Amino acid sequence: MNRTLLLVSTVGAGVNAGVFFAFSTFVMRGLANLPSAQGAAAMQSMNRAAPSSLFMLTLFGTAVTGIVVGVGGLRDLSAPGSVYAVVGAGLHLVPIVLTAVYHVPYNNQLEALDAAAAGTADFWKTYVSRWTAFNHLRFLGALGAAAAFALAYRSGK
Repeated sequence: MNRTLLLVSTVGAGVNAGVFFAFSTFVMRGLANLPSAQGAAAMQSMNRAAPSSLFMLTLFGTAVTGIVVGVGGLRDLSAPGSVYAVVGAGLHLVPIVLTAVYHVPYNNQLEALDAAAAGTADFWKTYVSRWTAFNHLRFLGALGAAAAFALAYRSGK
């Protein structure tokens, strides 16, 4: 198994977990404490800034390196750390899938609204609650992936 890719996957999944942790524990709460128009406008701005090259590299690059080490682990499940590598690859797909099928479409719904419009306030309250609940799953997937990749790395001394 490629130890360099395992290390990159470990760090990348940990960075992703940190981003998701921040949103789950204080960013969304801070936005929810603002008046609805301000919170929605701030989130719209963050959603437009999120697909930066560095964030995309960390999120999707970790998926690629994770899949590579996971496939390597599948080739020889008896090798030290291979099962952890496979588990890590699977767990890191949780935030990838949730981002693609849930968060991006939901963010696009918010983007289509006028933050200052009266109806946006009701949408915003529901948005914050649901978005955050699914973000907890992204955090847990990335954290679990980081732990599994770290165990795979440690096992392959």
